[in-house]
Order: sequence, then structure tokens, then C-alpha cells
Amino acid sequence: MPNQINTYFTRFLKWRYKHISNKTFTHIMSVMVGLLAGLAAVTLKNITYFIQSLAEKGIVLSGNELHFILPIIGLTLVYLYVKFVHKDRLQHAISSILFALSKRKGVIPLKKIYTPLITAPLTVGFGGSVGLLGPAVASGSAISSNLGNLFHVNAKTRSLLIACASAGAIASIFQSPIAAIIFAVEVFSLDLTMISMLPLLLASISGVLTSYFFMGNEVLFDFNLTDNFEVKDTMFYIILGVGTAFASIYFTKMYFAILKLFEPFKSPKYRLLVGGLAIGTMLYFIPALYGEGFGFINNLLHGEHIKALGETPFNEYLDNIWVVILLLFSITVFKAIATTTTFAAGGAGGIFIPTMVMGSALGNMVAKIINNIGLDFNVSESNFTLIGMAGLIAGVIHAPLTAIFLIAEITGGYELFVPLMITASISYLITKNTVDYTIYTRELAERGALLTHDKDQTVLTLMQLDDVIEKNFKTVRPETTLGEMLHNSVAKSTRNIFPVIDAKKALLGIVLLDDIREFMFDTSLYATTTVETFMHAAPEHIFYDKDSMQEVMQKFQDSGAWNLPVIKDGKYLGFVSKSKLLTAYRRKLINFTK
Repeated sequence: MPNQINTYFTRFLKWRYKHISNKTFTHIMSVMVGLLAGLAAVTLKNITYFIQSLAEKGIVLSGNELHFILPIIGLTLVYLYVKFVHKDRLQHAISSILFALSKRKGVIPLKKIYTPLITAPLTVGFGGSVGLLGPAVASGSAISSNLGNLFHVNAKTRSLLIACASAGAIASIFQSPIAAIIFAVEVFSLDLTMISMLPLLLASISGVLTSYFFMGNEVLFDFNLTDNFEVKDTMFYIILGVGTAFASIYFTKMYFAILKLFEPFKSPKYRLLVGGLAIGTMLYFIPALYGEGFGFINNLLHGEHIKALGETPFNEYLDNIWVVILLLFSITVFKAIATTTTFAAGGAGGIFIPTMVMGSALGNMVAKIINNIGLDFNVSESNFTLIGMAGLIAGVIHAPLTAIFLIAEITGGYELFVPLMITASISYLITKNTVDYTIYTRELAERGALLTHDKDQTVLTLMQLDDVIEKNFKTVRPETTLGEMLHNSVAKSTRNIFPVIDAKKALLGIVLLDDIREFMFDTSLYATTTVETFMHAAPEHIFYDKDSMQEVMQKFQDSGAWNLPVIKDGKYLGFVSKSKLLTAYRRKLINFTK
């Protein structure tokens, strides 16, 4: 039976190559990817909400005390799944996709289709303070990558389909097709050309339709904009932009600081216990940190801040608006801590939606301060809640256009374009000039694996060192005589450079043909002179596991050499020639831009 299926599939592929152009097939695949990514997102949401509803019934019956134990339960279940089923370290969803695009030609393992659908609902459903967008994008991207492999598409098309999957997943979750396309362009550094525009559009539409089909007209934010932008409030939106910028910088720095704080805990069990208790403690005092936080945002948008804050130990003081403001500020501060602690403890999820929660709390807090400082100012708290979300997204993700269009689409708030642009642009500019890389990209940048909109840098990132290493060089030992070198190496080599290695294959130096040219015909030196006499150090070394292609190119430029040796694990591996490197670069650039 399997052989028969393979035969039919092979016939289909042959028929496809004959009758369907690559362009048309890419469009068909983008629709399919959008539908499947949307389905993955819907499945993820429903599983999470089911777990969350069961957990919340327990909370209602027991009070806030259950907050202490629920995160540990969820993290324990994730730990058991990872240990016995996944058997690999969980990776940050978006970062792992970006790495696959830059270094693995868009190839993503099959198990990453279903792993996010299991680990993320367990984490979020039991109170982990992370979001579902990242896992939805990860699952959709894995689906698109494996479909690309199945239908034998090239690496460039596979990368485009991964971007289509992200657009489909985001469009399905937020029902915002335009923002979904812009997210794919901003975060995945995709060139927005007509070649990529139509597949992204088709995938985004497919994702939205999938959401409507399974979820109906249910929307994340049940809110209608009633307050329009007023010019007199411009200064306040500028202040909000500065505030969201500082909050974005705080979130980014706090993220890496807490991860570093957990590094001494070598055992995942200790991380789970410490992280779970820390999250439970935060949830006890600030229940609004529980899970994703969409309910919190919706309550703020409807002016129900008491309901948004939940049952806290400070309920008897909520008649005082400044206590409410202080609690909103604490949510802004501790959401970043709770989110990062969830990751550090072994949980799975994303940072996009927690960013929105932080922004909504900060925006609402700023509006309440303006309205209650006694200077007769009156601004729309719901508008500031929305625009605060845009400011945080622009700052934390470095995606200002995504922030603007997402908030506009999900709320129907196109009337707020001007304040959205003011706040998002200020937040982005300040954050970008303070923090070079985002939570998604910092580790990739340090490894030289980050794709950007800079074509030269992107082409170098896409290049693989293995593709330009040449190994057809005759090696010699330092004690080898000149005569042995001439007969056994020079006479049998087409190259003019000879690496000198020791018994452990460590590179000691090199000998150029020019170094021995004047002695080649002096037979009296054949037995008395050794290679060590002519050996000298290479002008520079390329380290296989350390140097990025950008660094390799820089070493050629600084040294002026035409050939540089490659060292792997302390041993000689081969050479990279400048001519081959530049030829490979030119071919990759042509393929990337056509």
C-alpha cells in the first residue's frame, strides 16, 4: 500500500511539473498553507481555552490560593512531555523560525508541527503568563516547511511559504489580514515585492476565513471606537510614546536578565520549581497576570478596571483611583517578569500578546493619571489603552507598522491613525536607538544568523561556510624533507599552497609555492632541508564554529590574502579562497534578488 501511494504521488509531481508553473503552484500552496496555519491557530486557542476553563473553575471554588499550584502543574506537564516525548530543548518560536530561514534553508522538523499545540496550551492554560501567537506561528511554519519538502519546492519558495504561514496564523488569531502581511515583512525581513505580495495576501485571507469558519464572528476585542482623536491631546500621545519606549527597553533588558538569573539552575526540575512558585506568587497578588490576558485588555477597553484587576488582596482600597493606577503600573512591571519567568522555568509560548497586555495597562494608567491630576484634562482612557498596546509592540518587536495596522484592524479604529503613528514611531525610534536587537533577534545576531532588510548582509547570512571550503590541498609535516615534499605533494597537487600539520592535525603554518620556487632545482637541499625551514604563519585563520560569513569576508579584507585556512575543533579542515567566496556570494545575490 505505501509503495502504491508513493507511485501515485510521483505521478502527481510529474503531472504538476508539466502542467502547473512554479508561480501558480506557489499561489496554490500559499492558500493551502494559510488554511492549515489558521487551523493550527484555532486548534491552539480552543485547547488552551478548554484547559483554562477547567483551571478557572478550580480557582473560583478555592479562591486565589490555587494560583500557587496551577503554574507548577502546567510546567510539570510540559517538562514531562519534553523529557519523554519531544526529547529536545524547547526553543523560542519566532527565533527558531528565523534561524531555520537563515541557516537551514527553511527546513523545520516535523515534530514542531504538533509540539507547540501541546506545550503552549499546557503552559498558558495553567496560568503561564505568555501568549499563543508565537506557538501558532511556529506550528504553521513547520506545516509549510514540511509541505514544501513534500512537494519538492526550492529553498527560496519554502522560505516564502513560511512567511505565508505566519501571516495565516496571525490573520486567524486577530482577524487582521493587513497586519498579518506587514508582520511577515517586518519580522521575517521579507522583501515586499509583487512576487511575495500575492502569496502573502492569499495566505492571510485563507487564515481569516478559517477563523470565521470555526469561530464565527467571535472577535478578541469586543469593542467599538467611540472617541475620536483630538489635536489638543497630541502632547499626551507623545508622552505615551516616550513611556512605551522606556517600558519596551525595560521588557527587553528584563527578559535577558531573568534568563541569566536562571542559568545557575542546571537541573530543569529546579528551574520548574523556583519559576512555578515565583509565577504563583505573582498571580496571587496580581491575578490579571494569569495566562494571555485578553480578558484584562477587554475589561480596560470597556472602562471596567475593577473587573480587569480581578480579586486582589487590595480590593478594599480600589475606591481610591491612585491605588488602581498603582496596580496598573504593577501589571506593566510584573507582566514582563512573569512572562520571562515562565520561559525560564521551561514553559512554551510567545511574547507578542504579553507585550499587548503591558501596553494596555500602561496606556490606561497614563490616561487615568492625566484625568486625575486635577488640571481639568480629559482624555479617552480606551483610546490610550489601544495606543499603549501599539507603542509596546513597536518598541519590543521593532515592528511599528505591524503595531499601527494591528490595533487599527482589530478595533476598527482607523480614526486613530494619527495618534497610533505618533506613539508607535516615537517608541520605535527611542527603543531602536537604545536596544539594537529584539528578544527575537539578539541571540541570532550574536551567532551571525540574523536576516535583515540589508541585502548584502542577508546574502552573507544565507551563505554556508561548508559550501566554500576546499579540501583538495596536499598537507605536509614540518619534518618532511624538501625532496619528499616536491615528489609527494608539489608534483601531485594543482594548488600553490601547502598546509603544515602535526600528528594531531593541528595547523602549524603554511608553505607557498613561491616560498620554495628558487630551491626546487637545487638537489643538494632535498635531503638536508625540511619543510619547517620554509614554513610561516597564515595571515589569518577562519574558525569553523565561531566565525560568521560577515567575519570571514572581513578577515579576507583585512589580511589581503587570497586563501585562508579553516580550523575546526583545533584541527585543520581546509581552505577558503577569496575567488570562490566572491563567486558564491554573487550567485547567492542573483538568486536572492531575482
